[in-house]
Amino acid sequence: MKDELRTLKSLAGPFPVFETDLTPDEPRDLFSDWLRDAIEADIKEPHAMVLSTVDEDGVPDARVLILKNLDQRGWHFATTGSGPKGRQIAANPSVSLTFYWPQLGRQVRLRGMAFQAEAHERYADFRARAPGAKAVALTERQSEVLGSSQELDDPLALQHRRLRDEPDLVAANWALFIVMPHEVEFWQGDAERRHHRLRYRRGKAGWLKERLWP
Repeated sequence: MKDELRTLKSLAGPFPVFETDLTPDEPRDLFSDWLRDAIEADIKEPHAMVLSTVDEDGVPDARVLILKNLDQRGWHFATTGSGPKGRQIAANPSVSLTFYWPQLGRQVRLRGMAFQAEAHERYADFRARAPGAKAVALTERQSEVLGSSQELDDPLALQHRRLRDEPDLVAANWALFIVMPHEVEFWQGDAERRHHRLRYRRGKAGWLKERLWP
């Protein structure tokens, strides 16, 4: 496998120029610009991100989710509060988010605290989901051991019937989390490995910007 991996190209470029001296004061503004660049570059699922948490034993956990919104409070994502993600955040709200857009050679890393959005926001998020996604969430059995396909099909059929009868139904434990970062790093790859890194750190007077070594 080692030799096979060695043949694969990485960071071949060309990539956009990253003028770190011309960046905005708020990391949210720069992130919005980079996300729009990814959308315009036709990158598939540019809003996909890795959410990292720790469990009750301090063991790290990670999975890919979708960014649902970005506002002055932070970065939003949704999940069932009764699943592993929700339980881990309830025990330890320190999380990290990672975005990667390989065609642009760009990566963004956030570290911060996750908190729940208001109830009306959680309800609106759930009601906007696709029928299949709502039915799965209503089973409230995320990450449990599944014995057979039939064991899954019957509960899903039941939840679909419930949704037809109650279109505004919301899963009791549905959660919409907002990550308020205290640190955001923007990483622009370089084919010669002279990567450009800019870190924002939240301070009492606002955000401090620091360039980092590759």
